[in-house]
Amino acid sequence: MGADRFLAELTGGNIVWLLLAVFIIVCIFLGVRIVPQSEKHVVERFGRLRAVLGPGINFIVPFLDRVRHKISILERQLPNASQDAITADNVLVQVETSVFYRILEPEKTVYRIRDVDAAIATTVAGIVRAEIGKMELDEVQSNRSQLIGQIKMAVEDAVDNWGIEVTRAELLDVNLDQATREAMLQQLNAERERRAAVTRAEGEKRAIELNADAELYAAEQVAKARRISADAEAYATEVVARAIADNGLEAAQYQVALKQVEALAKVGEGNGSQTVILPADAVDAFANAFKMLKGRG
Repeated sequence: MGADRFLAELTGGNIVWLLLAVFIIVCIFLGVRIVPQSEKHVVERFGRLRAVLGPGINFIVPFLDRVRHKISILERQLPNASQDAITADNVLVQVETSVFYRILEPEKTVYRIRDVDAAIATTVAGIVRAEIGKMELDEVQSNRSQLIGQIKMAVEDAVDNWGIEVTRAELLDVNLDQATREAMLQQLNAERERRAAVTRAEGEKRAIELNADAELYAAEQVAKARRISADAEAYATEVVARAIADNGLEAAQYQVALKQVEALAKVGEGNGSQTVILPADAVDAFANAFKMLKGRG
């Protein structure tokens, strides 16, 4: 009897220690939480927010605290979305957008919004329509980077209460309906024709200006040549007049006679000339010239 009682007490003690060991292991298992680098865990106690666990080893109270939400903090991309918008000049456009975001404060995200992706997509659609409605079509096409910045800023303000950071907003494409495209193509062709006409007109104008400049230059050169010739004649007349004044009439007669002799010599040098034409007073001219030469000698 004593031996049976001892064995019974020993067996009961082992069970207690075994149960205690199991309890400790379960407590450790439930109280220690290892959070990956790309996640944050939201802990609740009796259905109420208790803490947000960051990456690494964390400790919670077993059986009281519970990890309710495991939130990825990696950057996410919403599916590309298309929505219609009307510009300030009443042109219907179809805009394709894409938004990138990441969750910074999971406690706000899980308790303030049910479907964060749908909420952001709806917000972006409304903001895109509002921003494009402030701009004309030409501004939308030429100032796309400015429009993207305005959309991103407006989306950030709208989702700030959700614990979300909008990292990037992209305006992928702006499409027009067929009628608007045809009208824009006609306008583009008309603008090209206008520019071509202006270019041709400017070319013709430039050609006329260059022609006028050339004619003016030619006239100036002719006038300059005439002025030089007149100056030369005036100078020659002045020289003759000065010679007459200095040497008297005999010097002038000598020059005239000498020119007559030179002219007759040139007539006599002609190719195939058989006849020499002499003026009636040629002999007198020779006589006067030799007389003057003799008198000078």
